Amino acid sequence: MARIIPVLDLDRLEQGASELRTFLLDLRTAARDVGFFYLSGHGITQPEIDAVLGAARRFFALPEADKLDIEMVKSPQFRGYTPAGGELTRGKADWREQLDIGVERATIPQGPGVPAWTRLQGPNQWPAALPDLKPALLAWQAKSTDVAIRLLKAFALSLDQPEDAFDPIYRGEPNHRMKIVRYPGRNATGDDQGVGAHKDGGFLTLLLQDENKGLQVEYDGSWVDVDPIPRTLVVNIGELLELPRTAISEPPCIASSRRRPASNGFRCRSSSAPGLTPPSRCSICPRNWRPKRAARPATPTIRSSAMSGPTC
Repeated sequence: MARIIPVLDLDRLEQGASELRTFLLDLRTAARDVGFFYLSGHGITQPEIDAVLGAARRFFALPEADKLDIEMVKSPQFRGYTPAGGELTRGKADWREQLDIGVERATIPQGPGVPAWTRLQGPNQWPAALPDLKPALLAWQAKSTDVAIRLLKAFALSLDQPEDAFDPIYRGEPNHRMKIVRYPGRNATGDDQGVGAHKDGGFLTLLLQDENKGLQVEYDGSWVDVDPIPRTLVVNIGELLELPRTAISEPPCIASSRRRPASNGFRCRSSSAPGLTPPSRCSICPRNWRPKRAARPATPTIRSSAMSGPTC
């Protein structure tokens, strides 16, 4: 039986013109047919993967009081810790605890005429009891951002656009949201929802799983397991890559729903999001594409990690 979720090797970008054409076709097929794929050849080493997973485990092993010291409600930028059950998807609690971070930047003073999105720029919250967490997560953030940018360039080529078609999104200071997540498991919560079915609102999400299973993607009306494969990332197409349409109104990419039933384990998630640009400026539409807003579920997913970006 053929694997539903394909494995794509990013190293194929550098293996000559023929292999490049084949890779771009495989990328476009995965993005249009499934909206999910495993990524190997991304250039992040196993020691670097072990380092970020180890940092995540040490954070979640902290006493609850240390984690609540940086609870998200204390951050105007929606950064920080959320306890298990603290988020809802479609009205039902998600039994996962998580830490959200963004790009470390100075806050932008607010006042008349200052765009509303600017309030999302600012610092992260870090636990005083674990000083090595900040360098570990920021190092992973930088590496996963580099991978996401390489992928966006490849996506542009796969859709018959110039390699720099998405350049306005990430040029200069790309906006990036990241979270580390732990699922306590149904034995601890008495509930079978780790996180409910949802789509991501950005461009690309890069997921790093440990050895624990549980991630699922919706495909052809059924839920398909996305079990961990060592040394790979899972790439999830976000709704912003559904926006562009061709002249015959076919979406070049689909954002599939995903979920995680309650199970023990960790997950690092790195989301490549659009640059924070004024909403009056359309900077996400490559030439010759007609933008069209992607449909959203009738019941919206309630998320604490707000993303801001240009609209068309």
